[in-house]
Amino acid sequence: MPTGNRPATASRRPAKHGSQERRLFNELTRLARFIDTAKRDIAAMHPDEIRKTHLPAATDELDAIVAATAEATGAILDSAEKLTAICAGADPALRDQITEQATRIFEACSFQDITGQRITKVVKTLKQIEAKVGELVQAFGDAPAPARGAKTASDDEAALLNGPQLPKNAVSQSDIDALFEKE
Repeated sequence: MPTGNRPATASRRPAKHGSQERRLFNELTRLARFIDTAKRDIAAMHPDEIRKTHLPAATDELDAIVAATAEATGAILDSAEKLTAICAGADPALRDQITEQATRIFEACSFQDITGQRITKVVKTLKQIEAKVGELVQAFGDAPAPARGAKTASDDEAALLNGPQLPKNAVSQSDIDALFEKE
């Protein structure tokens, strides 16, 4: 039954309001735990190392692929042009066959432009990921990263399987020749 100016439902509000506060508090507590767990998980991934080492290395490797394929494609195209020029004075049937094959080489080398464009898109994506990882590192601050496990022999073996070096890190042929001259 209503009392004074308040309707009957108003007398139930404090209990409902207290229940809502308790649910909100519980939800915020769960959210805080979730954020804390996410922060520890992100720190365990060593995001600063990913941002400073792994992503730049990946983009450098992809840039090296683009450069190497462009260089190789240029050499292939130059050779095909030379073949075409060499056969200019040859028998017409032979000249036509060589010209046809050289044309096929020119057409096949269009892969380089397409792969270069695709790799450039991947590099841009990696740079965006790098920026987002940097934002995560800033958002979570300098969270202490858990200690890494001990280095194993298989880690050393895996380090040897990195493939060709990037041109800026590679040993030059003259350096290798100098090593042999010392013997």
